[in-house]
Amino acid sequence: MDHEPHEPHERMLYAAEVFQIQGAIFEVNRHMGSGFLESVYQECLALEFAARQIPFVAQQSLALSYKGQPLKQA
Repeated sequence: MDHEPHEPHERMLYAAEVFQIQGAIFEVNRHMGSGFLESVYQECLALEFAARQIPFVAQQSLALSYKGQPLKQA
């Protein structure tokens, strides 16, 4: 997989937060492994975020529209 090259002096915005989130993701993967539905990992990650005091909103609704018309699906 190719990634965008970054200059050596370039720093990642919110690097500490990204590091915390990645740690939580790796922890869930280490304990659960692969093969489950996304909803299982989402629930585990919510528990891990809470345990690590990482603020998050689970299953936040997103209002959608099509050509200016609001959709029933969210």
